[in-house]
Amino acid sequence: MLTLCESDILLGCRAEDWRSALDLAAESLVGAELTEPAYREGLLSRETQSSTYLGNGIAIPHGTPESRTHVLRTGVRVLQFPGGIEWHDGQRVHVLVTIAAQNDEHLDILRQLTHVLDRDDVAERLANADDAGEVVALLSRVPVKARLDADTLCLGVPARDIRELALAGAARLRQAGCVEDGFIAEIAGSMPRRLGQGAWLAMARRDVSVPALSLATPATALEVQGEGVNGVFCLAAREDAHLGLLERIANLLEGGELETLRRGDAETVLARLAGEAAAAHTQRVRVLNAHGLHARPAKQLVQVAREQAVPIRVRLAEGGAEPVSATSLTKVIGLGARRGQWLVFSAEGEDAEQALAAIDKAVADGLGEAVEPFDDSRESVQAAVTTDEEDVPQPLPEDTAYQAVAASPGLAIAPVFVMRMPRFDYPELADDPAAETQRLEAAVREGGEQLAALARSARGGEVAEILSMHEEMLDDPELLQAAREGIQEGRSAEAAWWEAIDTAARAQEMLADRLLAERAADLRDVGRRVLGRLCDVTLPEPPTHPYILVMDDVGPSDVARLDTERVRGLLTARGGATAHSAILARALGIPAVVGAGERILSLENGTPLILDGERGQVVPAPGEERRQRAERRLADRQRREREAWEARFEPARTRDGHRVEVAANLGNTAHAADAVSRGAEGVGLLRTEFLFMAHAEAPDLDTQIAEYREALDALDGRPLVARTLDVGGDKPLPYWPVPQEDNPFLGLRGIRLALTRPGVLETQLEALLRAAVGRPLRIMLPMVKDVAELRIARAMLDRLLADIPEHERSTDVQLGVMIEVPSSALLASSLAVEADFFSVGTNDLTQYALAIDRGHPELSAQADGLHPSVLKLIEMTVEAAHAQGKWVGVCGELASDAAAVPVLVGLGVDELSVSARQVPMVKARLREFDLADARDQARRALTRATADEVRDALEET
Repeated sequence: MLTLCESDILLGCRAEDWRSALDLAAESLVGAELTEPAYREGLLSRETQSSTYLGNGIAIPHGTPESRTHVLRTGVRVLQFPGGIEWHDGQRVHVLVTIAAQNDEHLDILRQLTHVLDRDDVAERLANADDAGEVVALLSRVPVKARLDADTLCLGVPARDIRELALAGAARLRQAGCVEDGFIAEIAGSMPRRLGQGAWLAMARRDVSVPALSLATPATALEVQGEGVNGVFCLAAREDAHLGLLERIANLLEGGELETLRRGDAETVLARLAGEAAAAHTQRVRVLNAHGLHARPAKQLVQVAREQAVPIRVRLAEGGAEPVSATSLTKVIGLGARRGQWLVFSAEGEDAEQALAAIDKAVADGLGEAVEPFDDSRESVQAAVTTDEEDVPQPLPEDTAYQAVAASPGLAIAPVFVMRMPRFDYPELADDPAAETQRLEAAVREGGEQLAALARSARGGEVAEILSMHEEMLDDPELLQAAREGIQEGRSAEAAWWEAIDTAARAQEMLADRLLAERAADLRDVGRRVLGRLCDVTLPEPPTHPYILVMDDVGPSDVARLDTERVRGLLTARGGATAHSAILARALGIPAVVGAGERILSLENGTPLILDGERGQVVPAPGEERRQRAERRLADRQRREREAWEARFEPARTRDGHRVEVAANLGNTAHAADAVSRGAEGVGLLRTEFLFMAHAEAPDLDTQIAEYREALDALDGRPLVARTLDVGGDKPLPYWPVPQEDNPFLGLRGIRLALTRPGVLETQLEALLRAAVGRPLRIMLPMVKDVAELRIARAMLDRLLADIPEHERSTDVQLGVMIEVPSSALLASSLAVEADFFSVGTNDLTQYALAIDRGHPELSAQADGLHPSVLKLIEMTVEAAHAQGKWVGVCGELASDAAAVPVLVGLGVDELSVSARQVPMVKARLREFDLADARDQARRALTRATADEVRDALEET
């Protein structure tokens, strides 16, 4: 069935009128490759037949049956219009749930949305939502429904007392699948409460899976303390979902109709419990519409009901649901009535019979649709919609390149192994809180021990760091306390633990910051580890031959277990370029493509796959010609990697001897020695925030000096470019709170935030100066927009240079600017006068210049640093710097892009700073071309109009 996810949501849309809004909706379906452009006519045609407005500011545009031929695959796109649009029926719409349906899947969405329509504040909340996750939560949250129907009633029981009646009701609820043995035991151990009018109530919460109500009535007259017994209600309570059932009992008592229940049949009992008075007139009518009471026939029914002189109520005959007003569209749709089901309409007053006759005729005539009689001999009532069965995703086409998000460079050719998450089967409830708490604490302890062991043996510093972070998550007292509280409320250890994990993860996913939201995967990874211990579940064994691992997402625990000799590549359905799965793949040197969508999970184990981690493409079941081309590329790459490693210590030069320094990007000073061993000629970017994030409070001067000195010692005189603290709204520090921002990437971060606490920045500058005594030091300021920020930092540095004796600090000091904001590139000529160097951060510069979030699951592939607009900004930066005799580096992902290296050199870039693993290959790439060739490629790239055209032009050279 159709479900909503955050990638389906488009926020902040605008349109002049409803037609323009519908055009946007149609374009969104085409852009998502759900429909062909011609589907737009189907959307318009549907609106001419009947408005798709539901209520509470929501409309659900969908095509006509004839337009289904233009549907490529079933899907949904939700467009939010904060300012609202006036729909053609005069209603104000804030959200379009636009559906591409190959069959009648839009009815599933419609039924799911009915619960939203009952809430008064939902329209305003949808209009004001600034987070896709909030919209999904508002539209998808379905309340637990309590059960009361003929199968939960227990009428005419040959009981001797009220306790036997209570037990009979409890047994009936167990037979109906609503409760387990623990519920019956609790009912048996307690005395029913007297309600009055011969009614009694037995109630329990233990072992309740579905809140439900049973009524047990005696077969023969019974008395308790001289009062006749009309029946015992047996109530299975869960959270607050049973409160509506209690309210029905209270209404029945208030109406004084308890005595009618003992002699009534199931239909009468359900009618009274549903709120129908004994004096009300009723009419049973069968639904004949092929798709049940969906929006169009429901609207017709509501119109007929509103034309009557008396109020009319309606309910499903076979259930115990309360009657709803037949004049409320949302309530009528919420019944979810399917073809073949019976509806019971009720009305009171002298015009009741006439009103019900009009309703009967309207429903029998099809409510505006052509209908056929229901044939019980060959038809059965349509199965109810279930929410736990998922659509089977369509398989990827064979021998066709499929675009996703490039996460880790490299090329892999191997059969796939699809690692599907194991199913954790466990009881929801348990009756021994002490034992469950003991089980949970043991599982958490064992999980922590496993993580510690994995961290010790992990390959790659980043892997160990993230696993250590997982250890800290397991030590989170609030997480464990939430699970303990769940156990005390009657849940099993498994259910309580996963509820605590899922609640925390969902809260993380709701954060505006993508980096923090992606850490929800880490929480669930931790949660599954403990759940596996509780359920004694192990993951399936991968094959013994080389393979490409395919998963929904890859957690640090999964990576730590990888046999890198066999895993040729990683492919995930979820995640972005900044997710830990991507970070870890890069750390281990494994080619990876992420965010490919659920369709990849439909791949059969053993399917051959080409995975290109540089282009972010995968090709399932490649044809022979495509496979041979890929194998030649792979063999050539492996040869070049061997040659590059052997020549890694040679100076980085072009083929004709032009010198370009190749340095390493580091996230930790401990990795400096490894970078040098791979041939790095310095550190072009040291992300100093790692040090601040590793402490509960800002590290003091001595702590920072010791950390920075570790890197400087390993570099042994090679230059170090240290970026000052770059944290803020998107990378918060617990001891440096920042107000929540709508867009943290455009808020308080980098130098902007540092200047709000100049003491912290000054301490860091002093630590760097003292640690680098006798060595070259380059200090770089992040997120500088103009020269004003540089001047403040320069004045601070100059004071320190004057105050600290020369023999106690570095005397070879440069202060530079990281060019990552377009304004700094446009103003490079003024910055170059006062800065000592520039380093271009192409990751952020690209996303700011193109207004594309590089972690966006659908747009990130377009965030290409070779876009001519980005190249022009780099050209301006280099020209301005060289005019003042200053040098320019590039420290973003573009610096290691094989196609981009000659372009950057041709633009005049003096230094390329890449991940340590990429250093040998970048040096080798430099040796493959002359400076004249590079300048020619740069000129060629600058004349193209798009990134694709740039790459095509470079491939021709």
